[in-house]
Amino acid sequence: MRHQRAGKKLGRDSAHRKALYANLAGALIEHGRIKTTVTKAKAVKPIAEQMITLGRRGDLHARRQATAFLRSRDVVHHLFAEIAPRFRDRPGGYTRIVKIGARPGDAAEMAYLELVDEPVTAKPARPSRQTLLATDPDAPTPDEVAEEREAEAEAAAPEADAEEPEAEESEGDEPPEAEAAPEAEER
Repeated sequence: MRHQRAGKKLGRDSAHRKALYANLAGALIEHGRIKTTVTKAKAVKPIAEQMITLGRRGDLHARRQATAFLRSRDVVHHLFAEIAPRFRDRPGGYTRIVKIGARPGDAAEMAYLELVDEPVTAKPARPSRQTLLATDPDAPTPDEVAEEREAEAEAAAPEADAEEPEAEESEGDEPPEAEAAPEAEER
């Protein structure tokens, strides 16, 4: 059983798999888009993003780490000189997988693994409650809201007090047999 074992084996031994990942990641960096199976694309995507992150760091150690994995100085130079500056402001998610259907020969699910070209668009910040109160003059202030809640609680309190005496009266009307029954159970 392969419990808690990350990654796909892809029918290859470890050296062959590592070479496959290096070649696919290098091709993605060099060409910007590769066509492969969905399983291989899912396996290579985190590796390619890690290489781009090394390129964004840009220091000598990162360059040496990328060269050790990709095994091509030309690809590493392209990564550090052209690809990494494009993603300077992007906090991650440099690649995407686009499924394109089944391959005619063996019906393997195919996909494009490509670098993302769109610039990062920041989501508009949700305005805080204080901002909303400041912009809407008719909105109640927190003090007014608290006063309304207290008034509602006070309005509900007399109704509850009126119901409690009735409940007490009904408790006093219980027959004496109910009181004698627990004594019989104790024996």
